[in-house]
Amino acid sequence: MTSSIERRVKALHWAGLAVGLVIALAGLANVMPTYGVLPRVGPFELDWFRPLFYWLCFLSFLIWDALRLTRDGKLTFFHLIGYAIALALMSWVSWDYYQVSMVLKDSFMFFSAREAWMAAIPAVLSIIACWRLWGAPIAILGAVVFAYLATGPYWPGVFQTIVGDMNEFIAQNIWYDASQGILGNIMGIVLSTVLPFIILGAVLEGCGAGGSMIRISFHLMRRFRGGPAYAAISASALFGTVSGSAVANVVGTGVVTIPMIRRRGFSGNFAGAVEAAASTGGQILPPIMGAAALVMADIVGVSYLAVILAVLIPAIAYYVSLFLAVFFEAEKLGITAREEDEAVEPPAGQDWINLALVFGPIALIVWLLVSGLSPAGASIAAIFLLIPMSFINPEIRRAPWKLLESLAEGGKTVAQLAIAIAMVGIVVSTLNATGIPTKFAVLLANAASSSLMAALLIAAAGCIVLGMGMPTLPAYIAIVAVMGPTLTGFGVELLTAHMFVFFFGVASVITPPVAIAAYAAASISKGKPIGTAVEATRIGAMIFLVPFAFVYNPALLLGTEAAASASLGFVAFSLLTLAASLYLASSALIGFDKQRLPGWERLLRLVCAATLLSPYVLAGAAALALGIALAVWRRTAKLQTAEAL
Repeated sequence: MTSSIERRVKALHWAGLAVGLVIALAGLANVMPTYGVLPRVGPFELDWFRPLFYWLCFLSFLIWDALRLTRDGKLTFFHLIGYAIALALMSWVSWDYYQVSMVLKDSFMFFSAREAWMAAIPAVLSIIACWRLWGAPIAILGAVVFAYLATGPYWPGVFQTIVGDMNEFIAQNIWYDASQGILGNIMGIVLSTVLPFIILGAVLEGCGAGGSMIRISFHLMRRFRGGPAYAAISASALFGTVSGSAVANVVGTGVVTIPMIRRRGFSGNFAGAVEAAASTGGQILPPIMGAAALVMADIVGVSYLAVILAVLIPAIAYYVSLFLAVFFEAEKLGITAREEDEAVEPPAGQDWINLALVFGPIALIVWLLVSGLSPAGASIAAIFLLIPMSFINPEIRRAPWKLLESLAEGGKTVAQLAIAIAMVGIVVSTLNATGIPTKFAVLLANAASSSLMAALLIAAAGCIVLGMGMPTLPAYIAIVAVMGPTLTGFGVELLTAHMFVFFFGVASVITPPVAIAAYAAASISKGKPIGTAVEATRIGAMIFLVPFAFVYNPALLLGTEAAASASLGFVAFSLLTLAASLYLASSALIGFDKQRLPGWERLLRLVCAATLLSPYVLAGAAALALGIALAVWRRTAKLQTAEAL
């Protein structure tokens, strides 16, 4: 890299941090509640803050794209011209949004062709930005939906939308309505709920707690067969619940954990798959669930405590299945436990002190949310706690500017998420305006007849397809707009339906062919991308099975009406069958339980595992008895073989 390119890279890097810091501080000021003598700054007026905020996010994207091309030596004069035109157009439409909002405050306005074309500009710019940031799937989805919105009246049959003033239709649903479109309620949820948690996650990472957590996890797990893999699961679960991004978590913790897993004797594909599956599970793990719990509570209309209580058993079940998969794989490969910590320095006293930087803010958030404080207020309070606490770390005392840099990195993450949320805003607004969810529900109901299982299978497939390539939160919001009404139409409780959709939206990041978390892990493990994705799907298979279990047995979702009305004996039996299902499914998918399992036994164990999750008590009891018999038989056969030798 030449000196001139290095100077450009450095300038763009600092420019990106500066814009990211402005985004972070402006976003926090917008939602900051009153604390003691501190005056309340926000919330700011929507008519100027949302367009300005999105303009800053778009500027952050342009800087990111220019930096990427500069590092690759591909930035040309034509790129710079394109950036200038794009920024000028976004500035123009943002100012026009503000002017139209001022008019609508005091009077009424009929939108003309001018406003329709003006609305198309940010839609097209957002689609292009999304393509470059997040890849083709979400951008294509946004483009197709936008095209459908614009051409809906000309479609035949059931796909035809209302015939009316298309100028009004496009302008209102894409850009100028504060409740719909790019700057609508979905963006509002991100600004009011998600943004503070993203900033908190960035500060948590920047304060040095991550390295301490990884070292302690490796130290505690060193005596087990799958020590590094267990440590990766533990550390990734904790950071995944805060970060809200499986890919960011893979990259952040995987650079340390994946090489350690390989050194213990696991394959590259398996090492990457463990990290990808564990990082993905962070999105379903209380107490924060990557801020999805807060958004789900807002959409469903229940308390935050109700959401995290409901997801507790399914989340624990998923992580137990990951530990079991590692256990069986280690046994199959003959990997033994080791006392040494394998090239990872043992935790120092400071590492144990740094744990307060992780658990202190999380405990404060849970306490404040349960006490009734708003999610934004709780997360900002945690940031206020974390920043001064960070100085217990000598690294921060030596370089306090790292905290500002972490704030800026959080702002850059928010900017990238906002681009994806813009696509989701277009999708959700179009769905609402055209009635697609209702039409889809009718088509699905006809296809599935009266079978809930058929509806669940179709909905699950749709969730995975729609979630491909999208960040977890926007994927959930977009998917539930289509799939949610379908499931509730079959009598599924609203929170249960949302949880089902959310689990499969999360699962899409490890599901081939667009398994972005698995691909990120493969780049570190030096494994094959598709092979890593297949392996992650195999060891994380319970994320696909558990949702069916809690739909058919809602008592597994604590705090719901079904759980409250269930007897203690039924709940205990449900937990027993769930545990047995985890054991049987994990051993079958790995193909080992004291001995290598033949194909027929693996299939039989999978059938038993699926039956245990069904709503049929007698069939479940029979499957439980058969599963126990298979496990005992394998252990007895192993002992007899050992004695014979």
